[in-house]
Amino acid sequence: MERSTASTRSIAIVPAAGCVIDEEWHGRAVVISVAGVLDMLTAPQLEASLTAALAKKPAAIIVDLTDVDFLASAGMGVLVAARDLADDGVRFAVVASGPATSRPLTLVGLADLLGLRASLAEARADFGV
Repeated sequence: MERSTASTRSIAIVPAAGCVIDEEWHGRAVVISVAGVLDMLTAPQLEASLTAALAKKPAAIIVDLTDVDFLASAGMGVLVAARDLADDGVRFAVVASGPATSRPLTLVGLADLLGLRASLAEARADFGV
């Protein structure tokens, strides 16, 4: 995939629940960054963002959980559902490195399915974004 310098960005905030979702496009690749708590109250917001991104037929999706303080099973379910909805040609990765994100994804056996990466830089390099 060619690198693109043009990008577009949108931000969704769920203030009561303490979750911020930032979507940034780089050509046909999207980085969806999540900050705060990802639980049953905020997972629908991530689901909406991922569904909207998938509707635009991206070549790659990177979900960055670097700034997530708590990852509940509802959030993990949204990630798995998005991966399942993505076309076969869509590259998919989740960035998670801390004990609040990487550890639960690994313990429940989702690391390989979700393409777990330790850093956004690693995921972007792997996908040429």
